[in-house]
Amino acid sequence: MAKSKRIKEGIGYDIVQVLIYIFVGLFALLTVLPFLYIIAGSFATEKELTERSFFIIPTEFSINAYKYIISTGEIFRGLKNSVYLTIVGTFVQMVFTTTFAYPLSKSDFRGRNFVLNMVIVTMVFGGGMIPSYLLIKGLGLTDKFAALIIPGAIGAFNMVIVKNFFQDIPKELDEAAKLDGCSDFNIFLKIFLPLSKPVLASISLFYAVGHWNDYFGAMIYLTDPKKEVVQVALRRIVLLAAGIQADGTMLDYGIMGVPPDKAVKMAATVVATVPILLVYPFIQKYFTKGVMIGAVKG
Repeated sequence: MAKSKRIKEGIGYDIVQVLIYIFVGLFALLTVLPFLYIIAGSFATEKELTERSFFIIPTEFSINAYKYIISTGEIFRGLKNSVYLTIVGTFVQMVFTTTFAYPLSKSDFRGRNFVLNMVIVTMVFGGGMIPSYLLIKGLGLTDKFAALIIPGAIGAFNMVIVKNFFQDIPKELDEAAKLDGCSDFNIFLKIFLPLSKPVLASISLFYAVGHWNDYFGAMIYLTDPKKEVVQVALRRIVLLAAGIQADGTMLDYGIMGVPPDKAVKMAATVVATVPILLVYPFIQKYFTKGVMIGAVKG
């Protein structure tokens, strides 16, 4: 009887597991389908986008939307500026975030609770757009990439996650290093950072995505066309495509005709999304572990 019961429980467990995998697979498919449609639509013609509400493979393949986007070459300049802003901005934020989180992770740090409470206040209250703009202008940072980096050099929420992760590192490592004559800086650099790769990779991705998608700040603070980021460049290209269709002005794009406004929007979405999306597979193994471990304790 006991053996028969174990067999039945095993079969029931397998059935539940299969149902869970089916449910998760269907949910994953639902999240992927819209992006596949956007990719397919970016290669479709105006006729197909009008007649078909949803498709994964276009019946008539066209690259006119991408030709239109890259026709002026501004998109490449925007990509270069966005890559520069993302790399430099992420590096600056990680330096300030980790160096700020390290002392706050020490229970014997005087004034630790006061400083931490001041950080939490910034998560709840903000100065607003106009005071922020006046501050940036007063500091002479307008039309400089520093205007998009310095104000957010420390993300309060991300700093708290890093602090929590540092707190989980055994204190015995810290004490042993001090007995060997290591300074706090060397302990931070040679012990804490190497052991914190999961959370550092996760937070770096958060910061990188934030810089890559920064549209509003770039539109307000950067006026020089040579410093235009990819999001602003794509917005102007999409609006220009809509204007071309509205007033009837047509450019020669071959037998497929002028790209539809909808296809240009989809192509712009692909161009803006794929570069930052390609970064994720390289840090995926650290991502979940880093966020979960750093978010367990307060």
